[in-house]
Amino acid sequence: MVIEPKSTLTGEVVDCTEALEEILGRRVLVNAGPMGTSVQEYGLDEDVFRGDILRDHPSDLKGAIDVLSITQPQIVEEIQRRWLEAGADILETNSFNANRISMADYALESHVYAMNVESARIARRLTDEFTALTPEKPRFACGVIGPTNRTASISPKVSDPGYRNVTFDQLVVAYEEST
Repeated sequence: MVIEPKSTLTGEVVDCTEALEEILGRRVLVNAGPMGTSVQEYGLDEDVFRGDILRDHPSDLKGAIDVLSITQPQIVEEIQRRWLEAGADILETNSFNANRISMADYALESHVYAMNVESARIARRLTDEFTALTPEKPRFACGVIGPTNRTASISPKVSDPGYRNVTFDQLVVAYEEST
């Protein structure tokens, strides 16, 4: 079952499994492009990544693409709008690295939930908007969970093959929080 979050237009939770299966029976669905490389085209500096919300944050944030959903949502929306205008059917949330483990590099662990919620809101608002304009071509918001910057399968220490810098249980907690 594929469940979309509450619609920004109707406020209801939608099971879109049948709709996706029906459309896939007729044509290929187009997924939106990569957020990271699209953000790089903007040449954003540290101040832009921080925005007003994280102006006094103790760590550098440049490169934390996911934080833009809370500090510069208009940039995320602009990028995602362009993909929908280009014909994308599926819009991914800007949450590829929005998990506690990856965001620890930026001291943003306490902002992970907000990043995921705002990323979903932006994607859902846009897909609802474009679907309302052309109901015969529904758009879908897809939550994205990428890998962390740590792995439980191999050791990061060549001299200690049994060492792991993250446990399976830590990964479970991080991914649960991200959803």
